[in-house]
Amino acid sequence: MASEIHMPNPVCLIENRDRKLVVHQEALQLLSGIHQPVVVVAIVGLYRTGKSYLMNKLAGKNSGFPLGSTVQANTKGIWMWCVPYPGRPDQTLVLLDTEGLGDVEKGDSRNDSWIFALAVLLSSTLVYNSIGTIDQHAMDQLHYVTELTERIKSKSSPTENSGALEDSAEYVRFFPTFIWAVRDFSLQLELNGQPCTDDEYLENALKLKKGHSREDQVFNLPRECIRLFFPTRKCFIFDRPTNRKNLHRLEEMEESELEAEFVEQAIQFCRHVYKTSKPKTIPGGHVVNGRLLANLVETYVGTIRSGGVPCMENAVLALAQMENSAAVLEATGRYVELMDQKLKLPTETLQELLGIHAKCEDEALQVFMARAFKDDQQQFQAELMRALAQKKEAYCCQNELESSKRCKALLKRLSKELENRINNAIYSRPGGYQDYCNDLKTVRERYHQESGKGVMAEAEVEQFFKDQEAVGRAILQSDEALTEKEKEAEDARARAEAAEREKEIQRKQQAELEQKLEDQKRSHEASIQHLKEKLEKDRKKLLEEQNKMLESKLREEKALLEAGFLKHAAQLKEEIHQLRKENEDIRKPSWLSRVLEVASVTLPLVLPGLIGKAVGGVTRLIKHL
Repeated sequence: MASEIHMPNPVCLIENRDRKLVVHQEALQLLSGIHQPVVVVAIVGLYRTGKSYLMNKLAGKNSGFPLGSTVQANTKGIWMWCVPYPGRPDQTLVLLDTEGLGDVEKGDSRNDSWIFALAVLLSSTLVYNSIGTIDQHAMDQLHYVTELTERIKSKSSPTENSGALEDSAEYVRFFPTFIWAVRDFSLQLELNGQPCTDDEYLENALKLKKGHSREDQVFNLPRECIRLFFPTRKCFIFDRPTNRKNLHRLEEMEESELEAEFVEQAIQFCRHVYKTSKPKTIPGGHVVNGRLLANLVETYVGTIRSGGVPCMENAVLALAQMENSAAVLEATGRYVELMDQKLKLPTETLQELLGIHAKCEDEALQVFMARAFKDDQQQFQAELMRALAQKKEAYCCQNELESSKRCKALLKRLSKELENRINNAIYSRPGGYQDYCNDLKTVRERYHQESGKGVMAEAEVEQFFKDQEAVGRAILQSDEALTEKEKEAEDARARAEAAEREKEIQRKQQAELEQKLEDQKRSHEASIQHLKEKLEKDRKKLLEEQNKMLESKLREEKALLEAGFLKHAAQLKEEIHQLRKENEDIRKPSWLSRVLEVASVTLPLVLPGLIGKAVGGVTRLIKHL
């Protein structure tokens, strides 16, 4: 829970050591302990531009991330601070302060590009911090955005002949929202002599230049990348916080000592971030918690260290494998925990146990569905259902065992006097057989009067009577009060009764088997229903992703048409058409029914141990489904 987060200070998440990125395991452990959705705000920009000050303000502190007071870059690598999210008790705010870009002492632009790429990959809101104005010099310094497609892959197998900008829709699926923070702004905020807003200032700076020269292409490329990769963007203009000679003591200064305009701008900046930032998600709309974020960090840094390029598709598949396996274990554990809480063995009937199992299974499925994602072939859901079926069968066996123990102990106690009489040959006299039958009947009556015997009550008493058959037959044959004809008649009657009791036991066993089969049918249908509900949610998330891409393409198409870039606009129009067609396919009922059709075959139907016992019953059940 957010209230349980105790991070008084930031910790290093990714250290930049000798131009190599190293993940700190202690930071990963802190992250992994956060089970809530995380909202990740990362800040990037040139060194000595005051990035850490804004991050401290977002944390609600004056200090924490080191501000530094010299021309040397202070933050090395990426530092992390996890704090409770203001106004959102069910979420955690993860702040990432990155190493300043363009550090002359480091002199490694490739290393800077990886820091920038990691900030993009890990965040849900990205803040780019710069000094002065948004001019061509500022755009040139933001060349890292033009290198993103060299540092990040959306798919393991990109579309043939696709370029960086053509694939921008795929990047929009998982790229963060973008905030440009312009610090120490000293100009009048005007356009063509008229006052303008911060956002209008940014959009004007992102306008493209007509022309096909090399100079025009260099001018347009960073602007095109920002427009396409970050369709949701915002700008904040900041005045200088104080005079130059006091900047070194910014951490120590009270707000009353700072420029009023700057203080208000910082407050508005924080309010916007708190209000608009969303939990980190991965393609498919799956919300990321601390544990998943830790796995992403390890995956991306591991890929970079090995000389590869982080691929979102591969990272999601790797995460899905880990999470889905863990989801099976968590759901199975929850099922066992609930069964042990609610199930008191032995139960009086099998139906009682199956009723408890159904409720526990339903909650286990909810646990699984809440954590699992991209289980496209229902491989892990099928694994869970098999595991739960095996656990249920084990509980059934344990239930029968406990019942048998209790019934045998009860029969032993009730038949103690009967056994003593048999051992002392009390029934070995004329008329002894009738006395034996009466005593045996008394045992049965007293047995049925006892409660809490469980599901094996009938089977155990019948087994007891079956064990007595040989003794009864011997007493019958030795009873001199009966004629041979009467003995034959009595023996025939006893055998008939035993046969009838055996048939009754078989009927009950068949009824229990049918109950189990019926429960498996219910379990199968419940599993399909849970899957259907999850697919409906996934479809909604997918459509939200698609619409997000569509809206960004439509806005860009409109801007290109207004600017006279007809060729670019025509290309976007084709992409927009394709996106709309995909949306129509996703909305069709067949999109859902195809998955459910596969799932109805993939998800297990027959309980372990039932095959061979009731092949005909199972066959009829499958035909019914």
